Amino acid sequence: MLHSLIIMKYIYSFLFFIPFVFVFGKDKAKLSYDGIRKNYENYAENDISAFAFINPYIQKAKKEKKYPELFQAYRDAVFYSKSNSRKITYADSCLDAAYKSGSDDRVATAYVLKGSVYYAKMRSYKAALDEYLMAYKYSKNTGDLYLKYKIAYHLGVVKNYLGYYDEALELFKPSIAFFESESKNKNLHQFQIFNNRKGYLNSLHQIIICYRNKGNYEKADSLINIGLRQTFNNRDFVQERSYFLKCKGLLEYHNNNYQAAINYLQQSLSLMKNDFAWAAVDFLYIGKSHLALGNEHLAITNFKKIDSIFEKSNFILPEIRENYELLINYYKDKNDAKNQLFYTTQLLKADSLISQDFAYLSPKVHREYDTTTLLDEKGKLEKANSWGIFFIILLLLSTVFLAVILYKKYQKEKIILQKYALLQKKLQNQDYILENRFSNDNIQDRKTVHVAETLKKILLEKLKKFEENKDFNQKGLTIQKLAAQLETNSIYLSQVIKEYRGMTFNKYVTNLRIRNITYLLYEKRIYLNYTIESLAKECGIASRQNFSDLFYEINGIRPTDFIRKRKKQLENKADNESLKDVPGLLPDN
Repeated sequence: MLHSLIIMKYIYSFLFFIPFVFVFGKDKAKLSYDGIRKNYENYAENDISAFAFINPYIQKAKKEKKYPELFQAYRDAVFYSKSNSRKITYADSCLDAAYKSGSDDRVATAYVLKGSVYYAKMRSYKAALDEYLMAYKYSKNTGDLYLKYKIAYHLGVVKNYLGYYDEALELFKPSIAFFESESKNKNLHQFQIFNNRKGYLNSLHQIIICYRNKGNYEKADSLINIGLRQTFNNRDFVQERSYFLKCKGLLEYHNNNYQAAINYLQQSLSLMKNDFAWAAVDFLYIGKSHLALGNEHLAITNFKKIDSIFEKSNFILPEIRENYELLINYYKDKNDAKNQLFYTTQLLKADSLISQDFAYLSPKVHREYDTTTLLDEKGKLEKANSWGIFFIILLLLSTVFLAVILYKKYQKEKIILQKYALLQKKLQNQDYILENRFSNDNIQDRKTVHVAETLKKILLEKLKKFEENKDFNQKGLTIQKLAAQLETNSIYLSQVIKEYRGMTFNKYVTNLRIRNITYLLYEKRIYLNYTIESLAKECGIASRQNFSDLFYEINGIRPTDFIRKRKKQLENKADNESLKDVPGLLPDN
C-alpha cells in the first residue's frame, strides 16, 4: 500500500511540473523578435535584469543578420544599461546596425540616441552636439515626422544653452505643436502616445526657459501653469513635473516671493532624479532666497552643495557661475583667505569649462547647422518666383559674413596648430629640456677670461647635476643662493653661465623651468588638469601672466593653447583606440 502511494506521488509531481518545463525550457531563439521583446518592454529604465532577454535578442539578430532587429535590440540595450559607458558602447553598436540596415532614418535615430546619452546622462554638450548634427544630416529627407521634430528639439536645447533664445524658439514652436497633436492621436500605439507626450512636456519646459531668459515672465508663468496642471498626480512624468516646479520657483524668486520660491524649489529637488545640472540651479536659487531673507548660514550651505556637484560632474551651467562669486564675497567679508582662495580657484576652473564649451559649440552650431540650413533654403528659393532673388542675396551676404568670422578663427587656430606641431617635434627630441647643454669637450679651445679652467670644469659638472636633478625649480632661487649651493661665488658662476650658455643667470634658470614644465605637460596627462597659476607655482615663477609670457617667448605658443591642443590630441588617440573594443563595430564574419 505504501509503495503504491509513493508511486502515485511521483506521478502527480511529474504531471504538475510538465507545464513549467514546457514554458521555461522553451528555447528563446525560437521565439519571434516581438515575443522576446514583450518579456522586458515594461521594465524600468536602467533595469539590467532586462538583459536576460536582450542578450538572446541580440544573438538571434546577429545570427540571422537581421539588422533592423539588431538596431532595435541595441537601442533597448542603451535604455536598460545602468552605466553611461555601457550606454555609449551599445549606442555605437546601434549606429553600426543602423548603417548596415541601409536606412537613413535608423542612422539618424541612432545618432540622436547617442547624443541623448551625452546630453542627458553625461552633460557633455560638445559630444552631444556632434551627434545631433549628424542626425540632422541623415534626417533631411525623412518622412518620419516624429524623428524630424525630435532632432529639431535636441538642436533647440543646445541653442538654448548657448543663449540663442530666439533661434531656439523657432525650433521648439513647431516641435511642441507636433508633439501635442500626436499625443492625442488615438490611432497610435500607447508607447508612441507616451513618447509624444514626453516630447510635448520637454519642449514646453525648454520654451519656458527661453521666455524666462528673454525677460517675458508673464508668458513663462502661463506656460508653467499649463505644465504643472498636465503633470499633476501623474507618475509617468514625475521628472517633467520637477522641471515645472523648478521654473515656478525661479519665477517666484524674480517676483521677490522668496519663501514661495524656496518651497517650489525644494519640491522640485524632491522629485528630480539624476539631473545634477538642474539640481544645481535649484540649490542656487534656494540659497539666494535664503540670502534675501537674511538666513546666511542656510544660503552658504546650499551654495556649497553646488560646488560638491561641480566637483563630481566637472560640469557647470553658465547661470551657476554666480554661485562662486557669492561664496568668494562671503569669505572675503569673513577675512577667510583660505576659503576665498579655494573658491576663486573653483571659479577659474568653472570659467575655463564654460569658455571651452562656448568656444567649441557656438561656431559649430552656426557653421555646421545654420550654414547647412541656409544652403538648403537657398536651393528652395532659387526654384521660387523672381522676387525670391532678394532673399537669396540676403542669405548669401549672411553666409559670407559668417564665413569671414569663421575664417579668421580658422586662421588663428591654424597658426596655433603649426606652432604646436613645431614644439611637439622639439619635445620628441630627448635633449629638449637641456637643449644646447654644457659641453666639456671644447673648454680648452675657449679663451681664459677670469675663471681658471679647472674651476670651470668643476662648475660645469655641478651645473650639469643641477639641471639633471631639476633643482632649478626651487622657489626664490637667486644667483647668490645657487652659488652658495655649488660652493663658489656669484661672479664666477655668472661668468661661466654667460660663457657656456650664452645668457644671463635669470634667463638661464627661466629657460630650464619653462622647458621642464613644457615637457611634463606633454608627457604626463595629470599636468594638463593644472591651472596656469598652479603650473607657474610648480616651476617657481611668481605670477600667472609672467609664466604665460615666458612660456610664449620660449615655445612660441601660449600655455593655454598648448594644453588645449595636447588634450585634444590625447582624446582623439583614446577615441581611436577605444573603437577597437566596441562590440558590433567590426564586420560580422
